[in-house]
Amino acid sequence: MKIPSATYRIQFNSQFNFHDAEKIIPYLKQLGISDVYASPILKAKSGSTHGYDVVDYHQINPELGSEEDFKTLVSNLQELGMGWVQDIVPNHMAYDSQNKYLMDVLENGPYSDYFDYFDIDWEHPYTDIKGKILTPLLGDFYSTCLENNEIKLRYDEAGFSINYYQLKIPLRIESYSKLIEYDFKRVSDILGEEHNDIVKMLGILYIINNIAQVTDKKKRKEQSNFVKTILGELYRGNSVIQDFIDTNIKIFNNEIEPQNDYNLLDELLSDQFFRLSFWKVGAEELNYRRFFTINELICLKNEKPEVFEDTHKLIIELVNAGLITGLRIDHIDGLYNPTEYLERLREKTGDIYIVVEKIIELEKAYFSRQEEMPITWPIQGTSGYDFLDSVNSIFVFYQEEAPEKITNIYHKFTNKKKPYQEILIDKKRLIADKNLAGDVENLANFLKKIAGKYRYGRDFTLNGLRKAIIEVLVFFPVYRSYITCEEIQDSDHEYIEEAIQKAKAQMPQLVNEFNFIQKILLLEDQAFLSAEERELWLHFVMKFQQASSPLTAKGVEDTALYVYHRLISLNEVGGNPDLLGISAGVFHYFNQKRQDHWTHSLNATSTHDTKRSADVRSRINVLSEIPEEWESEVMTWQDLNSSHKHRTHQKMIPDGNDEYFLYQTLIGTFPFNQEDYPEFIERIKNYVIKAVREAKVHTAWLKPDLEYEEKFTHFVETILQPSEENLFLEKLRYFHEKIAYYGVFNALSQTLLKITSPGVPDFYQGTELWDFSLVDPDNRRPVDFAKRISLLEELQQQAESDILGLMKQLLTNYQDGRIKLFLTYRTLLARQQHLDLFQKGAYIPLEVIGKYQEHLIAFARYYNQTTAITLVPRFLTRLIDPYHPPLGSEVWGDTQLVIPHTFQANWTDALSDRQIAPANVISIGEILQHFPVALLIGHNSP
Repeated sequence: MKIPSATYRIQFNSQFNFHDAEKIIPYLKQLGISDVYASPILKAKSGSTHGYDVVDYHQINPELGSEEDFKTLVSNLQELGMGWVQDIVPNHMAYDSQNKYLMDVLENGPYSDYFDYFDIDWEHPYTDIKGKILTPLLGDFYSTCLENNEIKLRYDEAGFSINYYQLKIPLRIESYSKLIEYDFKRVSDILGEEHNDIVKMLGILYIINNIAQVTDKKKRKEQSNFVKTILGELYRGNSVIQDFIDTNIKIFNNEIEPQNDYNLLDELLSDQFFRLSFWKVGAEELNYRRFFTINELICLKNEKPEVFEDTHKLIIELVNAGLITGLRIDHIDGLYNPTEYLERLREKTGDIYIVVEKIIELEKAYFSRQEEMPITWPIQGTSGYDFLDSVNSIFVFYQEEAPEKITNIYHKFTNKKKPYQEILIDKKRLIADKNLAGDVENLANFLKKIAGKYRYGRDFTLNGLRKAIIEVLVFFPVYRSYITCEEIQDSDHEYIEEAIQKAKAQMPQLVNEFNFIQKILLLEDQAFLSAEERELWLHFVMKFQQASSPLTAKGVEDTALYVYHRLISLNEVGGNPDLLGISAGVFHYFNQKRQDHWTHSLNATSTHDTKRSADVRSRINVLSEIPEEWESEVMTWQDLNSSHKHRTHQKMIPDGNDEYFLYQTLIGTFPFNQEDYPEFIERIKNYVIKAVREAKVHTAWLKPDLEYEEKFTHFVETILQPSEENLFLEKLRYFHEKIAYYGVFNALSQTLLKITSPGVPDFYQGTELWDFSLVDPDNRRPVDFAKRISLLEELQQQAESDILGLMKQLLTNYQDGRIKLFLTYRTLLARQQHLDLFQKGAYIPLEVIGKYQEHLIAFARYYNQTTAITLVPRFLTRLIDPYHPPLGSEVWGDTQLVIPHTFQANWTDALSDRQIAPANVISIGEILQHFPVALLIGHNSP
């Protein structure tokens, strides 16, 4: 197995393709990257900026290049000894006309070869979608779109189709008869009943009208294709028939007098295997599983071996050919049976590096347990959010009264005191009630079906079961459980019991329903059930598990984290805003567990999905160290900007919570370079609209409040407008410069910890320099690689001639980001030189003594007589004045690093190449004499 030394995430799209990637491969190698970590590269919806909306699993995305282009790119990588880790999407495909599998299902229904590929409930209890697939892709009500001539019937070489802007869906073959038979006399009178082409038309009608009797899929498809072929030949070869069909299309489209009030087209649409609807319908009535709440992404049944084989065929071929050396599995919790999926994938791909996108939240004080990833999964680890939240949290000042002060400032500014735990539950319930109401309804209908089989369940109403399911889901303490027909793990048992207990406390009137749900989820009394009943119970459990993950993700990541703004650097995927900082001991414990169980998990700090970049969080974390100063500043800003708010009779725009969120965002993202400022204003304006819609308080994607959004963006534009009168902007700049300075050292410390902690350091594109990006699409802006290539070459040349002089220069010019690039390449170089040490080495927390011991994190990695010591500072506002680097004994005084006897060695600082003599204790001022972080390498005598 090829374990990456360091990965670099590239977001491929039409603006950055395989040819573009070829140009930067030498740079990545020079930087110290061992593996490209690629966003999805299979054919996606045209114009996709991310690749997760796959339309064809059998080909490389032509917008990125050809398969040969891909092979050439990988060949160039392999010549440099580099690998390719591929992000794949097993859970869903695009609900789009380019998805031939789905279009075949929409056209042929149960006669499609792909009928069972998608997670669709064909027997839905709602009569208007029973036997059909809901197509909630209209921008308005169905009748409105129809009567506005937005839904059009068309004919081309592929046959008849329904079109709505870019959406094109083929009609089922049976409905062709309506279009051909309509006023057929008109064309037969012109050509004559004996005309050969009229006879062919009648033959077509005969086949169409009798095709319902054909149950063999292959024969049906042959007859359908025959009809389309002959009709196409007639249309192209006979102008009278062409005019007849074109005229009928216009009549059905209500374009010819006398108008039919769209009844013909409506009747035609009612005869299809799909039902067009307003996109908002998908939130409440739905008979297919989506990716989260995105109607345009329809989920697959990859639990079926034939679906797995088909959708993984090309990826497995590329793995077996040695082109792909690692896989990252997107949204593992969305799969029906993640364990079975991973075992099947491992069997097909052999000894290959595999990580999964699995969210494991930091421990919550109000839940009894912390989630653990199933230790039996045949993988190397996660994509790194667990590390991200752990390493970020050690830079949040949690000592003394800081947490209470930060909390009080938030309450005072916003006049909101609801605890995060309550907000989290409220928002999960909101999502279950609104955005995922259709998914909950489907679970309730399924449970009602089961309940009706037993006397103890027959009196449960659909409404009661629905309410009970919602409560269990919202109180579920983790993203999902992993119950299958095998033995139930103790952890899953505890999660379910915990959720049920909390749900009962919330709604004691539904105690019987909750007991019933617990019985089903824990698969109790299985010995007394028939095989059919056991299968039904298990299927409900599996569907429940698939529902809990998107509910948690939407309720927490995409709602609660946009509502609770005490310290938004903690509002991250898998993070816990309720946990204001962790101790060094907790961080060490996390790393030791990681080394024991998931040695090769990715260590991420910024990803394509993070709410804000690591550098943004590094700045905002500084606020936790200076609560009094932060309070003074933010209260002053509130006063200065009060006149720019918009007052209505109901509310203030923005409200205090959104304003507080905005100020933290500005601190975290304010650019170093003045030339970036105009773009910065536009970025913030776009961002706040997304943020307040995600919060779902004043506006939402389902129901936008344009007034709130417009007034908020106007507020942003006004307070950021440069002018002599804008006192706020002047104060913001001054305060930002100070916070940004301390943020630099937080960011450098996080970078070194990422590279040297157990795991594989992962770098998101462009973040080797300062990156102050927000959530997508902001973090998917183009990267200036030419600049990075040039800077790295200069740094390496300068390091060879005068590395200490270079370090001094980098500290003086910290704003240009070269200091981060320098640290990255020097540490990755050390990692490559001692790869076994960092991949296999034991993790040993080290003791720091002296006055400023709490301001340092130190640990050793030890393997085969070689030791690496990582030393990083934190909480520097309490140690140094602004613009005074944390270097030397003048700063660190009597603070010392304790070196265990077994690690005594002559030390080399991997960053500066300085030599440090062995000793039982080493002065921090000596270690951090020239650079604010250190990586010491020593070789011990046997």
